[in-house]
Amino acid sequence: MPTNVLRKVNPKPAAGTSAAAVSGAPRLVRLSAGRVSLKLELLATATADLLWRAMPIFSNCETWGESIHFECPIRAGRERTARLNVAPGDVCYWAEDCRVMLGWGPTPISRPNEIRLMRPCNIWARAIDDPALLAAVTPGEKVSLGRL
Repeated sequence: MPTNVLRKVNPKPAAGTSAAAVSGAPRLVRLSAGRVSLKLELLATATADLLWRAMPIFSNCETWGESIHFECPIRAGRERTARLNVAPGDVCYWAEDCRVMLGWGPTPISRPNEIRLMRPCNIWARAIDDPALLAAVTPGEKVSLGRL
């Protein structure tokens, strides 16, 4: 029997892939807006990879209903898994306006018991901490995303 059949092959990681992504360790991010700080866990998506490589990101926060959003310096297209309705704590990327958005409650266009976005957005992370803490954030406050 050939010995190469029993040997495990570890493919080389793709260029730009982080050591944490290769090792299977979760990629954690700190979102700070004003005096509020949340821990986020990145998902295994192309948008998450782009944002991970672009960090740290600094911007000014805006609010829309029970959500915050801010500009980010990456350009990514809409993924096939983009969604119009999200769960509390889903961190989204709005491809048409190059913005990061995080909702914890209804937006002005939401129907009862939903968080509805303006357009389908890529979900690239989930909040580990309670996203409702972001209710204390006011428009214009500084916001940052950085690796932990």
